[in-house]
Amino acid sequence: MSARDDALAAARAERRDAALAWADADPDEATAATLRDLVARADGDGDLPDVLEARAELDDAFDGGLAFGTAGLRGRLGPGPNRMNRVVVRRAAAGLSAYLLEREGGPESPPHVVVGYDARHGSHRFALDTVAVVVGAGLRASLLPRALPTPVLAGAVRHLGADAGVMVTASHNPPQDNGYKVYLGGPGEEGAQIVPPADARIAARIDAVGGPAAVAALPTADAGWDVLGEDVVDAYADGAADVAGRAGPRDLRVVLTPLHGVGGELVERVLRTAGFTDLRTVAEQAAPDPDFPTTAFPNPEEEGALDLALALADEVGADVVVANDPDADRCAVAVPLREGDEPLPGGHPRWRQLTGDEVGALLGHHLAERGLPPGSVLARSVVSSDLLARVAAAHGLESAVTLTGFKWISRVPGLAFGYEEALGYCVDPAAVRDKDGISAAVLVAELAAAEKARGRGLLDVLDDLALAHGLHATAPLTLRVLDPSRIADAMARLRAEPPTTLAGSDVVAVHDLSAGDDELPPTDGLVLRTADGARVVVRPSGTEPKLKSYCEVVVPVDGEDAGAVRVARREAARRLDAVRADLRAALALDA
Repeated sequence: MSARDDALAAARAERRDAALAWADADPDEATAATLRDLVARADGDGDLPDVLEARAELDDAFDGGLAFGTAGLRGRLGPGPNRMNRVVVRRAAAGLSAYLLEREGGPESPPHVVVGYDARHGSHRFALDTVAVVVGAGLRASLLPRALPTPVLAGAVRHLGADAGVMVTASHNPPQDNGYKVYLGGPGEEGAQIVPPADARIAARIDAVGGPAAVAALPTADAGWDVLGEDVVDAYADGAADVAGRAGPRDLRVVLTPLHGVGGELVERVLRTAGFTDLRTVAEQAAPDPDFPTTAFPNPEEEGALDLALALADEVGADVVVANDPDADRCAVAVPLREGDEPLPGGHPRWRQLTGDEVGALLGHHLAERGLPPGSVLARSVVSSDLLARVAAAHGLESAVTLTGFKWISRVPGLAFGYEEALGYCVDPAAVRDKDGISAAVLVAELAAAEKARGRGLLDVLDDLALAHGLHATAPLTLRVLDPSRIADAMARLRAEPPTTLAGSDVVAVHDLSAGDDELPPTDGLVLRTADGARVVVRPSGTEPKLKSYCEVVVPVDGEDAGAVRVARREAARRLDAVRADLRAALALDA
């Protein structure tokens, strides 16, 4: 046997021992059995493809571990440190508890942690593990009464004055995933998601817990946590309904889909409380189902995700379609096309799903038109449209730009409204310091009903904004690679030799976000601006081997009617295609 063979055999033996040690310490008999089966298959003399598959699965499951960061934890379900399972969750809960004890003080005032969960595979069990570890560590824990949307947990942290919150969810990820999102309470945090340096400090405390044997030895409680009553849900629901006020037009037929998530019952309740009673929910997607059987990917941004909702909208003559992702922190909107409107390429012939930037501009404009206190700020992420800044300026309001993620948007001083292009909207930051797809749906309904009463729709409001500020059109360019090192190479090339033109217009400014400035902390990204108002933001994905670009063009509208806006929209589409083609060539990642 060669030295290389000896090294491979030693590595497999080390991996086998680690897997068996994990299985021995795993409190979940199912994942422990899965792990032992993988070891037996990897060491067996069965079919070579099966042996190699088992070895590859073991290698991946034990290749490092899920990293805890500002997004908490998220990954595939299964055994091993690189998967979401009860060992990983208990370890995270122990690390969070240790951090809170250091941060909050001694046993005279134990920190309070509120825990929520959705209907994904494993979510309830992970939530129970969390409260058991939190109470075992000497802290106070409260569990939401049932599977509920993420905004309810985010609101509960603030409503109850808790020191921290944990939401067990993988949001819009595929069904084989789950995750663990952490919020902090107290001064300066007030129910926002964690940001540095808290993420690194929590991660250090998690690392200090040790391996699976140490996790198995953690003190865990069999009882002692509170199971919250429906009053916490009532408080959230009443506040979300109040986002629309209790007056104004309510004649609006809405089609809803929760995409098999946990938002269905609550978004219906909140809309009805707000006075919107003509609601039709997609029956096939109404009940929570962790397998998401009618969607290839349970994300309302994905092509085809709204097909059933649009079919029902056609059938019942709806005025607007609203879709939430599975944990209901995002909101997608579709509206009927008007006579003369052109369907999007490959889109529905009678409906148009609005982009996150369009909905963000609509909601920011609507809130500004309703009236906001002096000093109010409209905020957006750096990858979102510049249109919101023009809306703010037109109403005498401040605007702000943050890094991507509501952990940053929610911390803007004076925030009255914040959004990012990935269908996330914070419309009531005093109640929920995070994106909230339910309260956003209420505000969409209020605006749509008001426009319907005037014989108009949301597309007419977008035309108004285009006439006032120019036609702002946005579109992404996402390039996936097999070798992540190519992303760093592409960013280095772009920094060294940025394109001199995009879509025939000179690049007049290149802003390297890695340097940071007075407005934004350092992050890996570049912003390019052209003489004709186009803007491109390029950054690596934080979770996948992708390079993501966010492209925006601005086209003046030559005229004062919908026809002129349609002409500008066609020109914007042409320019966006040209910008993306030039950018793709500059990044050179297709080969």
